[in-house]
Amino acid sequence: MKSKPSLWMPTASIEHLKTRAQLIAKIRNFFWQRDFLEVETPLLSHATVTDLHLSSLTVQSQLFPHPLYLQTSPEFAMKRLLAAGSGPIFQLCKSFRDEEKGRYHNTEFTMLEWYRPHFTHHDLMDEMEAFLSFILNCSKPIRLSYQAAFERYLSINPHTVSIDRLVDVLKQRQLNTIAGIDYQDRTTVLQLLMTHEIETHLSKDKPVFIYDYPADQAALAKLRDDNGVIVAERFEVYFKGFELANGFHELTDAKEQQARFEKDLRARKECGLPFVSMDTRLLDALEAGMPSCAGVAVGVDRLVMIMTGASSIEEVISFPIDRA
Repeated sequence: MKSKPSLWMPTASIEHLKTRAQLIAKIRNFFWQRDFLEVETPLLSHATVTDLHLSSLTVQSQLFPHPLYLQTSPEFAMKRLLAAGSGPIFQLCKSFRDEEKGRYHNTEFTMLEWYRPHFTHHDLMDEMEAFLSFILNCSKPIRLSYQAAFERYLSINPHTVSIDRLVDVLKQRQLNTIAGIDYQDRTTVLQLLMTHEIETHLSKDKPVFIYDYPADQAALAKLRDDNGVIVAERFEVYFKGFELANGFHELTDAKEQQARFEKDLRARKECGLPFVSMDTRLLDALEAGMPSCAGVAVGVDRLVMIMTGASSIEEVISFPIDRA
């Protein structure tokens, strides 16, 4: 009879944990050399993200009649610090998402997030390139606009192509029978093609930056008119088969941010998703005046996976959720 695993044991080897500790020290060194302030913000909050694709964990407290939320990222609190005049800041912290457990996902994970006042997303891509070179000693990244990536790998312009043409492409790639997909929703179809087609073609040998996403994938990014097409000033970083980082030229307009939150809440209601409280403290900070800036979030566990060659997140964290 096969013996059960000892649940007290870590799933990561001690050697991988040593590599992880060395990485954390190296990350801090990178930012200290650039005069960043390291900050800490709360893991628990009275409000959370309204994003339809992120599920927050809640905690009941006898101090409050409403649930508290475990942060999905430190973004909102860090932006409040930026509005208070912090200057360039970074944070290494735990974040939590109530999503399916898998090779690359654990309910609790470690995130690096940093913000640069007066940077655009292109400025931050330059710094991201320097960061990856310093941490991973990797080759110079490839940079492709979202449009260029779709034109290169699927021969379509994602900003102007019709939904019927998009569905035809799905059929050609045999991606039109996935349960639960709304094939008349343009954003969903584009995201499906990105994850199942384009990402599989991206170079594994050097990082790839994809930037200037469709406006309806803006999240918290500024929008720009690019020759008649409205794009979100956002970038993502892919390396070694991982989606490694997500960056934005940050939205600083309080009224626009509130409108986006309210749109998300209406969509959540229509989809039958749980109600969440929008972060009015963030809106107040934006109203008070957050400087123009760019920010990026990086998955630290995935960085360790790249450094060690691990095939699962469980190989680089001490105790995954089922052993916590």
